[in-house]
Amino acid sequence: MARRNPIPTRWLMTDERMGDALWPALRRLTPGSGVVFRHYATPERERQALLRRVIRIAQARRLVVVVAGNFTIAADGVHGPARTRGIRTWPAHSRIEALAGKRAGADALFVSPIHPTRSHDGAAGIGPARAIRIGSGLGIPMIALGGMTESRWRRIQRFGFHGWAAIDAWMPTTRRHPDESRSPVP
Repeated sequence: MARRNPIPTRWLMTDERMGDALWPALRRLTPGSGVVFRHYATPERERQALLRRVIRIAQARRLVVVVAGNFTIAADGVHGPARTRGIRTWPAHSRIEALAGKRAGADALFVSPIHPTRSHDGAAGIGPARAIRIGSGLGIPMIALGGMTESRWRRIQRFGFHGWAAIDAWMPTTRRHPDESRSPVP
């Protein structure tokens, strides 16, 4: 069996709306952090080139990269059902999805949306208590996603979350939820 990387506690979720803010966001991640490369709407050739660049930076900075969708480019693992010898992360918006992740051999569940987020515009967050119920008892580390910041994760970590993931929290000038600071995450 292939050696699996430890599951990071901090994750950057990528997508097209990041634009060139992707590069400083990658620099903000501490070694051992994770990147979920998505960019679903990017044309295939451009997406492959972008992924190669992200992997080069990640290797130099000792970041873990998992890729959503089908790719032939080697990364540290996958996000979702694609084949891998590396780590497998899994989206869990419900208990049914969490159980599917368990059956698929997921190493971590991204439980979301904890708080309202631009990624699910107009949707209410499910809150930490409901999020914990989604993944409880499965023996899989849970990553809090959706409107997350480092300070929000610190407040809910005691409920059993292994880590947190975000897009906006890693971007330098994004206006966050009113109860969060405008400064970037260290």
